Amino acid sequence: MPSSNLKMHTPNLVDSNIDRLAALFPNCVTEKPKTDEQGKVIRDMNGEVVLERGIDFELLKQELSHSVIDGSQERYRLDWVGKREAIVTANSPIAKTLRPCRAESVDFETTGNLFIEGDNLEALKLLQESYLGKVKMIYIDPPYNTGNDFIYNDDFAADTAEFFERSGQVDGDGNRLVANTESNGRFHSDWLSMMYSRLKLARNLLADDGVIFISIDDNEQANLKKICDEVFGYSHFVGQFPWRKRTAKSDVPFGVSSDYEYILAFAKSTKFLASVEGKERKYFETPDFPNRPWRTHDLTKQTTATERPNSFFDLIDPKTGKKYPANPLRTWAISMDTFEEYYQLGKIVFPDDYDFLNIKNPVMRYFKDDDMNKAGESFGRIAVSTKLNDDIGMSLNGTKEITEIFEGKIFSYPKPVNLIKFFAEILFDKNALILDFFAGSSTTAHAVMQLNAEDGGNRRYICVQLPEETPEDSEARKAGYATIPEIAKERIRRSGAKIKADSPLTTQNLDTGFRVYRLDESNYEKVSLSPKEYKQDQLDLFAYNIKRDRTDLDLLYGSMLAWGVRLDLPLQTEIVD
Repeated sequence: MPSSNLKMHTPNLVDSNIDRLAALFPNCVTEKPKTDEQGKVIRDMNGEVVLERGIDFELLKQELSHSVIDGSQERYRLDWVGKREAIVTANSPIAKTLRPCRAESVDFETTGNLFIEGDNLEALKLLQESYLGKVKMIYIDPPYNTGNDFIYNDDFAADTAEFFERSGQVDGDGNRLVANTESNGRFHSDWLSMMYSRLKLARNLLADDGVIFISIDDNEQANLKKICDEVFGYSHFVGQFPWRKRTAKSDVPFGVSSDYEYILAFAKSTKFLASVEGKERKYFETPDFPNRPWRTHDLTKQTTATERPNSFFDLIDPKTGKKYPANPLRTWAISMDTFEEYYQLGKIVFPDDYDFLNIKNPVMRYFKDDDMNKAGESFGRIAVSTKLNDDIGMSLNGTKEITEIFEGKIFSYPKPVNLIKFFAEILFDKNALILDFFAGSSTTAHAVMQLNAEDGGNRRYICVQLPEETPEDSEARKAGYATIPEIAKERIRRSGAKIKADSPLTTQNLDTGFRVYRLDESNYEKVSLSPKEYKQDQLDLFAYNIKRDRTDLDLLYGSMLAWGVRLDLPLQTEIVD
């Protein structure tokens, strides 16, 4: 029999070219009016303009340009002031490096974990070569833009020349944070630009079967979803997980307590589907269906008799004559006309058919081979629900965890360890590399170590945190922690030691170490000047252009970044002479 999928024409090269561009620049894929051969816009029977997938060539030109390109053509897209500058920011080079801090590290020579102290935008750029396509999971908990928190001051208003100078050579006074109050005319635009450039770089680091999870609240949830649709492609939206952060409060505006935050999940590609573990489905093998294992599924739907009158009837078992009454609030998933067809195909199972099933109502029978044909590599697995279990915990649980570690409250409202563990656990990969570039107090690092201790995994993490100062009058400052990274590093040390102490027999080989790197200016003096720019006292740069305060390790890891070598490779020191 001829296949119904037989193609009667050669491949559409335009569609395949769009697919290739979408793989590289998903944000450049848009919808545009479909036209006929004469260039006239096509409309449907209702007079609506017919849309087709196309490429936003102006945005594509921006991706391939070092400067801002103006454009005004109408299309479906999310725009804000500074979006084009954000693209330039993401694509522009920097003259920075990562310097190892051996004294602050734990098990520096052997650990596979990294902690980077510095601006995460610049850190993501430095990781592009060494970790391109190697990160299985990213989790971030960025600033929510509430008007009271802080965001990264990337100075998107600067022109391109100023930006190149600033990002390449000038670090100012090191203060990279500014308050983003609601009185700022670019309140949403600044936050969108900050996130957009970082997400674009983060996508490059994801493996083809990788996924990113992003925590957010109501303030920017809608905008975050839209920019993720652009950066990752709207067809790669995995789901949105509501997370209950607290119990209801009474003193809230409009009488509605905002008790939930959300975790948006986007995949790098469709390959992520095959990597989700889920629960294994149970199939039965019975003599009446040899070589065709099967499973059961509910035969009812959440529809009423009014909505589906053809599915509101009493089911009668043809073998026993037993009647199963219709439910006016939950009808059958089949109609009266299709019942006989489904029964003859063996797709309906009654309670008296098999003693081992222990069911009270008829169910649907699904065969394993049908599941395989329908779901491909993901067959046999039950999808992961977006409804999180109660044991995930709330904000108070996260606060309690870090308070117990430090024997005092020095950090407010970190995410609970179980929340990060849940997302790491549903990946079918015990060797996953996990990245968090808004590390905060390092809940992600804690969660990775805890999960490895529980299931024997060998997951590794990379955490990045800006050296944000703790408030002068805070408990953290009183306890001696001047910056957030100091809290984060100490939490990793303490939680790692506690995990090993709690399970000494099973955690002997557990990696609780981490290498600390600090983002800094290039290891080399600026020598890329034209002859007329040199002064007499700069001529010695031609003989020795390495900065005087740099060590052998600085040069080694700076070279590893340039070569695209992983920064967690084992280190062995030998004295040659």
